[in-house]
Amino acid sequence: QVQLVESGGGSVQTGGSLRLSCTVSGDTYPSYCVAWFRQAPGKEREGVAIIERNGNTNYADSVKGRFTISQANSKRNIYLQMNALKPWETATYYCTLDHDCYSGSLGLKAEYWRSASWGQGTQVTVSS
Repeated sequence: QVQLVESGGGSVQTGGSLRLSCTVSGDTYPSYCVAWFRQAPGKEREGVAIIERNGNTNYADSVKGRFTISQANSKRNIYLQMNALKPWETATYYCTLDHDCYSGSLGLKAEYWRSASWGQGTQVTVSS
C-alpha cells in the first residue's frame, strides 16, 4: 500500500517561510494527483494546493502568490513552499494522493478526496 509521510513543519514567526515535504512510498498509481490540506483546531480540513497528473497546479485564493506546490521528477516527493506565513495559518498540514482529482475549487474540498491516501500530517505554528 502507498504511504505518505509529511515533514518540514515547525514554528516560525509571522512573515516567515517553511518548505513542507511529502514523501510517497510503496505501490501506487503511475500517475496521480497530490494535494496539500490543512486543518486548524476546531475547523474543517481545507485544501491549500494541488498538483495534477499533468503538472498543472491549483491554489486556494488565500495562498496565491505566497505558496508554491512542486513535484520532483520521480513524482515521489512533493513540496509546498510557504512564504509570508500568517498566524491564522497555524494548522496541521497533510498531503493526500489519489489517482485523479477535480480541478478548480472542487479539488480543494476534502469530500472530493474520499478515496485518497493521507499522511499523518506535520504541524505548522506561526506566531505573532
